[in-house]
Amino acid sequence: MRRAGAAAGISEAVAAVDLGSNSFHMVVARVVQGQIHVIDRIREGVRLAAGLDAKRELDSASRARALECLQRFGQRLRGIAPERVRAVGTNTFRQARNVGPFLVRAERALGHAIDVIPGREEARLVYLGVAHDLADDVGRRLVIDIGGGSTECIIGEHFDPIEANSLYMGCVGYTLRWFPGGRVRAADFERARIAARLEVQTIERRYRALGWQACKGSSGTAIHVASLLRENGWARDGITVKGLRKLEKAMVSAGSLSRLSLRALDPSRVAVLPGGVAILQALFEALGIERMTPASGALREGLLYDLLGRMRHEDVRDQTIRRWSERYHVDVEQAGRVERSALGFLRQAADAWALDVPVAQQLLAWAAQLHEIGLALAFTGYHKHSAYLVTHGDMPGFSIEEQRVLAALILGQRRKFPSDVLEGLPPDRRETASRLSVLLRLSVTLNRSRSPQPQPRVTLRARTRGLDVAFPAGWLEHHPLTRADLEEDVQRLGQHGFALRIR
Repeated sequence: MRRAGAAAGISEAVAAVDLGSNSFHMVVARVVQGQIHVIDRIREGVRLAAGLDAKRELDSASRARALECLQRFGQRLRGIAPERVRAVGTNTFRQARNVGPFLVRAERALGHAIDVIPGREEARLVYLGVAHDLADDVGRRLVIDIGGGSTECIIGEHFDPIEANSLYMGCVGYTLRWFPGGRVRAADFERARIAARLEVQTIERRYRALGWQACKGSSGTAIHVASLLRENGWARDGITVKGLRKLEKAMVSAGSLSRLSLRALDPSRVAVLPGGVAILQALFEALGIERMTPASGALREGLLYDLLGRMRHEDVRDQTIRRWSERYHVDVEQAGRVERSALGFLRQAADAWALDVPVAQQLLAWAAQLHEIGLALAFTGYHKHSAYLVTHGDMPGFSIEEQRVLAALILGQRRKFPSDVLEGLPPDRRETASRLSVLLRLSVTLNRSRSPQPQPRVTLRARTRGLDVAFPAGWLEHHPLTRADLEEDVQRLGQHGFALRIR
């Protein structure tokens, strides 16, 4: 474990936790005049990806290592408000089939929620962390982050990514697969390079067409390799093709990682070194990279700046919703009507249902704004199309779970209630999503006419597994279509144990 900095007043602190496939990182910082000032760092080599078996399940030893680390991280985070902490899980959390129960224990050990983020979101955050660490005068950049289980590649300008991809190759997985038991042979390197080259092939043409002025390597592999090349006299500034060949030759000559002896060799990273070098070689060859220089910024710094944006009400997720509304030609007036009704219902039901109001407001507002995007594909089953787009689309700023919750709300706006989808959510999110889905459904039903006229004053009384909805006297008799829709909702929700009562 590595630590830097000193304890600081925790009231103004912010923290980012990066649960990578090779190492877990935590950064604690203070915000001074809009700038991040790091006051503490902790890094532990957990090698979570090494615990994935052939069925993509995490073994007990890797889970135990992770939980012990998170307990130590949790101690450092005590006293920092939840809204000032962001923790994310990356590729191994995405890949593990048994991650659900483990994630519950991990959050308990850390004391904070953990978001499992998509690969493209990981790439966006990596670029954000690197961009804030660099002088803004080099034009277009290529940023590469080789992690334990995945490799993120991004081309961007200033603070904005232009192209971002996550490739399924990492230093832990490649070392275990191609260099078993720490054995290092020339043939092993050749096979590893070919495998990596096939992965990079999917982005090669697009990246070469875009071009860049500077290439930056983020995180442990790039920093370690650059240090090895410099200290052993194989490259003066950063990583080069010739330097990588000399490093490969040194490892092959040793024949085994246990016999490898080099200046600046980091004992905590030697076990994943050959896989990382093979991936670097494939990237240099495929993309025509001449030199890569290491950057100190990485995913955790990107998390801090993203968190800072949320605290300043500059949430990238709001920007994503606006862009999606434009892309799918949403009727913004209708979306606004549905949103206002849904948020009004939330205010009435929040206390009885013990909802986290700020989070529930965000989810309902986002779902209302996107609930009709499927109309861009077809009217028939548009709610299913909308949910599919939200589940599988690239939504910068959103975690995988947030996208699944939004999709569940949107899918539940009409027709069959999505109990099977809701059952796939973690238990502590499932009930909230189910209740918010009912509120969105009710709002969509009342606004079906798309009329700009004010809605009636509707009174809600929430119960544990039910909702009483009261309309002004005589209103339903004058609106038979709405009454028929509500009666159908009473039946559909009742089939799933939710008692909707209309009067």
